[in-house]
Amino acid sequence: MTSNVTRRDFVATGAGLVISFYLPRHRAVSPKVDFAPNAWLRIGSDGIVTLTIDKSEMGQGSQTGLAMILAEELEADWTSVRLGPMPENPAGWSRTMRTGGSAAIRSSWEPLRKAGAAAREMLIDAAASTWQVDRAACRAEQGAVVHTPSKRRLAYDKLVAKAAQLPVPKDPPLKDPKDFRLVGTRTRRLDTPSKVDGSAQFGIDVKVPGMLVASIERAPVLGGSIRSVNAEAAKALPGVRHVVELEASSWMGPKGGWAAGCAAGVAVVADSYWQAVTARRALQIEWDAGDAGVLSSESVRSQLAALAAQPAVVARTIGDAAAALAGPAKRIEAVYEVPFVHHATMEPMNCTAHVRADGADIWAPTQNQEHAQKVAAQVTGLPVEQVRIHTMFSGGGFGRRLEPDFVSEAARVSKAVGAPVKVIWSREDDMRNGFYRPTSLNRFAAGLDAGGRLVAWTHRIAGTPLRLKFGPLEKGIDDSLVDGAVDLPYAIPNLLVDQATLELARVPRGPWRSVGVSHNGFVTEAFLDEVAAAAGRDPFELRRELLRDKPRHRRTLELAADKAGWGTPLAAGRGRGIALAEWGPTTCAEVAEVSVADDGAVTVHRVVCAVDCGQPVNVGQIEAQIQGGVVFGLSAALYGEITLAAGRVVQGNFDSYRVVRLPESPHVEVHIVPSSDPIGGTGEPGVPPIAPAVCNAIFAATGKRIRRLPIGKIAAT
Repeated sequence: MTSNVTRRDFVATGAGLVISFYLPRHRAVSPKVDFAPNAWLRIGSDGIVTLTIDKSEMGQGSQTGLAMILAEELEADWTSVRLGPMPENPAGWSRTMRTGGSAAIRSSWEPLRKAGAAAREMLIDAAASTWQVDRAACRAEQGAVVHTPSKRRLAYDKLVAKAAQLPVPKDPPLKDPKDFRLVGTRTRRLDTPSKVDGSAQFGIDVKVPGMLVASIERAPVLGGSIRSVNAEAAKALPGVRHVVELEASSWMGPKGGWAAGCAAGVAVVADSYWQAVTARRALQIEWDAGDAGVLSSESVRSQLAALAAQPAVVARTIGDAAAALAGPAKRIEAVYEVPFVHHATMEPMNCTAHVRADGADIWAPTQNQEHAQKVAAQVTGLPVEQVRIHTMFSGGGFGRRLEPDFVSEAARVSKAVGAPVKVIWSREDDMRNGFYRPTSLNRFAAGLDAGGRLVAWTHRIAGTPLRLKFGPLEKGIDDSLVDGAVDLPYAIPNLLVDQATLELARVPRGPWRSVGVSHNGFVTEAFLDEVAAAAGRDPFELRRELLRDKPRHRRTLELAADKAGWGTPLAAGRGRGIALAEWGPTTCAEVAEVSVADDGAVTVHRVVCAVDCGQPVNVGQIEAQIQGGVVFGLSAALYGEITLAAGRVVQGNFDSYRVVRLPESPHVEVHIVPSSDPIGGTGEPGVPPIAPAVCNAIFAATGKRIRRLPIGKIAAT
């Protein structure tokens, strides 16, 4: 569902009722019309309800979920709900404009409910005043107010003028969840029709008058620089307008987080993409590899192994793990490894920029409008408020579009040539210039007492940090390396998690779907399976016992096991594996059914998922998100690996960086746990359990442990 509401029409109040609400403080404010840090609900005189939100749409469907939350409390007719334009000035918005971490629904749940409830109460007041009846005898229902005794009915469009004159309630009553009629149902997404009929505008679809197109040849070695450029042959080709050299640039992330930047490169600007790409191939560039020319995956792995053998910084400790491991009845040790992996979004990075002396317009499929605006202002020298960010649909994000490198490039090229420019990355550009999930090597030890009970657990993580601060952990600890390891839900009396970091300044790193839990979910759940085997325990029953203090996790695990038929016979050659992970506060458990062919090829036949995300909003979208997370995580588990050789990223396209294709995709069942616990997101939680569930199933089927990803083919014994 699309809307043709213009920005001017959107902020006009003459034809309807406008409610503004201050998101961070969750309180209503006066309906004064200005571009202030507010989110806006507009009910027009035509009865159309328009919502402007600050969350990007990357295929996850959160914008529809947010509209459902608002419409629920407003008692709107769902067919009248529209999505308005996102704010163009993130710096003037009331909270950070950023979409990531499965936070869209949970961060907007309360403010959107209050906004809808405030408007509902005002419309009821307006109707009671119009009829001169007791307000308590009136109720809102399906886009209208009904007077219960007389059954009179006034549609919202007949009430907006009067309601607009009333004070905005500061603390409107919210509906009891048992009375929800829209939230918790399976609802069609608002963005689907425009994507089906082709009218939806993704970043790569943008066209503006006078626009040129650029393709950039970037340094092939990570962190490399330009020594010299001969562009004469490129400039002589048809359609070529400019050749622009771009030095490497860097910036600091939000909240003083990780350092990041753009590679050095040479942009060819032409009338069309094909002309730009063709001329780019004619460039003669001499590169300086610097000290990254010796960087390789083997050298990184060796350095991590050396770090893991040395004392590390303690991230969490319970009891005395060292003492408990000094003399257990049985000791289990293992080393697990995960590689760098890439986001590989279907739509490669792209951005269109028009930089002028008086301002800049940026059309970007971004997850991070605020950071994009700041970086564009930085590279153009413009005041931040003069940079307008037009948020486009994104063909996948997974954390990659939190980075503003593609925005920086487009803004710099546009400024250099004095015209609007669209920069389009090829698949190879995207694969070899990503922000990769960190690699890590994990050394485990566990102790069992004489009764087979788990009494000690140590986990040393040696990895490449993100320097992305998610919480107030101790100095020297990178949250992204320990997330999912320091907060295990299992009741282990003696636990020690420590961390050693390898700083690789040349290798860009960034958050990848489910961030630290994506790799720690694998290593911890796979090692726990080893503990169960050593103790002679059923992996499900051991987890269930260790979750005695975590009812939310336990019921999620139990539902997955029940729906998967845990303990029932399987076809010959198949094995089941189970795993659990949390992307706070959502819990997700998965059971995988796997077989291994004679040549070592792994087939995942079925995956059964249980998810507890608190109050469900759009049931269909929860299912789709978990299913997508399973396939995304399975691609990484089976095939995902970015390798380095002579300072270069080896993989360049989907021939060398494989993803799960349709015939390989398992049947995925999703079961939602009925829950009144705190609401959570569903974009991340489906990813972490799939790799350990599959690896644990491989062990069940073959007796072979997988301790290093990607799985690939299982080697014969």
